[in-house]
Amino acid sequence: MYQEEEFLQLSGIQHFAFCRRQWALAYIELQWTENVRTVEGHLMHERVHDETIVEKRGDLIVSRAMPVHSRELGISGECDVVEFHKSKVGIPLFGYEGLYTVVPIEYKKGKPKENEMDILQLAAQSMCLEEMLCCEIPIGYLYYGETRHRIQVAISKELKEKVRNLFEEMHRYFNKGYTPKAKRTKSCNACSLKDLCLPMLEKTKSVQAYIAQAMEE
Repeated sequence: MYQEEEFLQLSGIQHFAFCRRQWALAYIELQWTENVRTVEGHLMHERVHDETIVEKRGDLIVSRAMPVHSRELGISGECDVVEFHKSKVGIPLFGYEGLYTVVPIEYKKGKPKENEMDILQLAAQSMCLEEMLCCEIPIGYLYYGETRHRIQVAISKELKEKVRNLFEEMHRYFNKGYTPKAKRTKSCNACSLKDLCLPMLEKTKSVQAYIAQAMEE
């Protein structure tokens, strides 16, 4: 079990899955820059969270911007939306009658991706909720702003194991302060950290080292 001061940011798993160097630049070296994609993503999440934090609609309770954490994974973060559906089976909620099933929903700006980055983030949120609420969450949803459509995601044992392995690797990188070398791929052109990463310079070990060398020269 991790202590609170050891927690990593939950949302970092999507960056780590996309590119380990990108994650290390942003979360270890604290290098960051905005591009159109990241700005639009922030604006969308602000709109999602710019509502009543908890609202009730009949047998449905909706919680927005819900803080979550997991001591097993050593992470903390926030769920865009968590729906609690009244059911014959589920968990009790303080202040409400009956039992409820738990359904996390992650909002994304664009359209569904061919990779698992968004799915991994949603699974990590589900695992936090399971630990916090002592329940099982078999499904969650990804909502994409471009398609305006929800996609159901099965939170399988295999998916959870992949999430555990990724966060274990992230903790190892973070504890060592390790930033991987650049490995240029076609994904580099869409990366918000391309100008900081400098993928064309294969011998670059870290942005900080490169900047220090440039200042000395």
